[in-house]
Amino acid sequence: MKRAFLISLAGILVLSACGEQVATGEGDANTVVAGAAHTQDRLIYPTTREVEQTDIYQSASRGEVEVADPYRWLESDVRENGEVEAWVTAQNAVTNRYLENLPGRPMIAERLRELWDYERVSVPAAREGRYFYSYNDGLQDQSVYMVRDGLDGEGRVLIDPNTLSEDGTMALAGTWASPDGQYVAYMLQDGGSDWRTAHVIDVETGERLDDQLEWIKFSGLSWAEDGSGFFYSRYPQPAEGEEFTSLNMDQAIYFHALGTEQSEDRLVMADPESPETGWGGSVSDDGDYLVISSSTGTDGNGIHILDLTDEEAEPVLVFDGDDNNHSLVGNIGSSFLFLTDLDAPNQRIVSLDLANPSELTDIIAEGDFPITSASHVGGHLIVQSFEDVRSAVRVYTTEGELVRDVELPGIGQAGGFNGRPDQTETFYSFTSFNQPPTVYRYDVETGESSVFAQPELTFDPEDYVVSQVFYPSTGDVEVPMYIVHHRDVTPNGERPTLLYGYGGFNIAMTPGFDVRRLQWMEMGGVFALANIRGGSEYGRDWHDGGRLANKQNVFDDFINAAEHLIEEGWTSPDNIAIEGRSNGGLLVGAVANQRPDLFAAALPGVGVMDMLRFNQFTAGRFWVDDYGSPQDPAMFDVLYAYSPLHNIPQGEGYPATLVTTADTDDRVVPGHSFKYIAALQAADTDNAPTLIRIETRAGHGAGTPVSKLIEETADKWAFIAFHTGLDLSQPPASE
Repeated sequence: MKRAFLISLAGILVLSACGEQVATGEGDANTVVAGAAHTQDRLIYPTTREVEQTDIYQSASRGEVEVADPYRWLESDVRENGEVEAWVTAQNAVTNRYLENLPGRPMIAERLRELWDYERVSVPAAREGRYFYSYNDGLQDQSVYMVRDGLDGEGRVLIDPNTLSEDGTMALAGTWASPDGQYVAYMLQDGGSDWRTAHVIDVETGERLDDQLEWIKFSGLSWAEDGSGFFYSRYPQPAEGEEFTSLNMDQAIYFHALGTEQSEDRLVMADPESPETGWGGSVSDDGDYLVISSSTGTDGNGIHILDLTDEEAEPVLVFDGDDNNHSLVGNIGSSFLFLTDLDAPNQRIVSLDLANPSELTDIIAEGDFPITSASHVGGHLIVQSFEDVRSAVRVYTTEGELVRDVELPGIGQAGGFNGRPDQTETFYSFTSFNQPPTVYRYDVETGESSVFAQPELTFDPEDYVVSQVFYPSTGDVEVPMYIVHHRDVTPNGERPTLLYGYGGFNIAMTPGFDVRRLQWMEMGGVFALANIRGGSEYGRDWHDGGRLANKQNVFDDFINAAEHLIEEGWTSPDNIAIEGRSNGGLLVGAVANQRPDLFAAALPGVGVMDMLRFNQFTAGRFWVDDYGSPQDPAMFDVLYAYSPLHNIPQGEGYPATLVTTADTDDRVVPGHSFKYIAALQAADTDNAPTLIRIETRAGHGAGTPVSKLIEETADKWAFIAFHTGLDLSQPPASE
């Protein structure tokens, strides 16, 4: 039987009443009630006003279906609606008072600061003898951007975003050094928003140029070979007050010449007749071509190639439609190498000539495991693949002959291997659940690796055990899962266990390091990562097996992961917490609804919770590729059947739930989480707490200051520790 939430009369969780108020009147922010008090046996939540709002959808099985949406008003931007702002304040008051009184929370926060305090260095980019990389000394809110003159030179700071805002929420969101190393173009994001502003800095002097580009989102930058400017993508300026909620439409590629105003930027590619198409451009290895990618969603893209040496040239279509994924590996003159899943679910590398782009030649054929990325460096191809959810890297000739395997330190995740085709130097990182990233320099010609940067740690990686299991799920599929724990922790049937998943958008969950998970394990908890369908762990087929009408497979895989942990003697329903973010937040909300008996606690973060209106906001329209459209009668039935907002069970022991979101999340707008928690608090879900933690000046996750991450993690770990029975009074990882 799952533990019920009770306020201890002994005082461990006696929470005093508070007088916070929340707007309840129809459109009147001055009409309030006191509704955020606590009693001895359950929380009293802020009253959330309901409105008479219904929508009609077309169902393939039932015809017209009327769906109520009583909390529609919570979709409004917090910064633009005083009533929503008052509701947020009242919810945070209840949540904060609860969290502040949880046992062990200060201890968790303090230890997390100690564990987080280690140096972190990114994989560097080499440009004409200069090496550019990001660096964090440990507890800096934002990593700084540095440069070395020469491989062994002294690093100097080029950009320090910590000086750009008092609260640490101004973050670097991408850096691109020019081919000659003279300039760095970089983007800043404010308060976690997906909107970016681009600037340029002179590397020699450290002075910022006057160039400033606005309304950039979902775009990189790509320099012209001569360093005169760069290509980028942007959207039109949104209407005032709709910057964080309106749909993102009419993206276009522009070229910005250094020293000019953004209004003078040259339009390179757009399609006004297809406003939903997104565009991105990348300059080829030799600088002679712009490779243009187009897409209308998150799965599949088209490719055009534009000859930059001919002012009269028109883009040449080489891959049409959105049915497959294609990415540039490199080029040798007019011969181009692409990584594609066309006729190859696990991807292959093909060559094509611009004079006859429809004729494809296999360079590296599809294998048993998916190729995840490839680069053209030092006259070779460096090919990364995922083999049973662990990295493997091989070096080939440009004709596809195997040269060697890259020796990696163990089970984990490698990344990097970028560079230039005429230089043999490249860099990569390697990480695992128990090992923060170490950065290596790799010589493609000799195959030698040497350490570029390695952190000094405040823990011993050998204290932690990394194992992998496979368990059965729907459709006779074997699903991989990592189980990681302190070596003193063994199965006893009641280990507090955190199960994490994502399951969507062709994104693989990888065996990488996260100091937050390490602390959970140090305290004696078990961490499990389920590589459920919907991701790219086993190529396109694995992705397709968990999207659109197959989405229930994702939830089944996650539920079966929990049941496998129980069957193998690790834990029980009283001791399992589940966590996921974004699409993973949807996962947690859906499985908590479907199997509330199986979990003690749930942490849905920045989740997509309203599956009938997700495509009405910001980037939500892109997600139709993975979810389907609620305006499609057949997909309406699928979406409505699992939508977390619309399927909350009544009268059952719901898991203790802490929803997390942020007021400036303009990817998964916070209205998803607001409406979900309002419905959850209004439902009869027993006495377990159903709370929401709403961060201010933070977005979907990228750019969140370290200090905010520590505070949020301390809240989450204290919450699930209490509800899974993790004894924080004992030494870490002891019996």
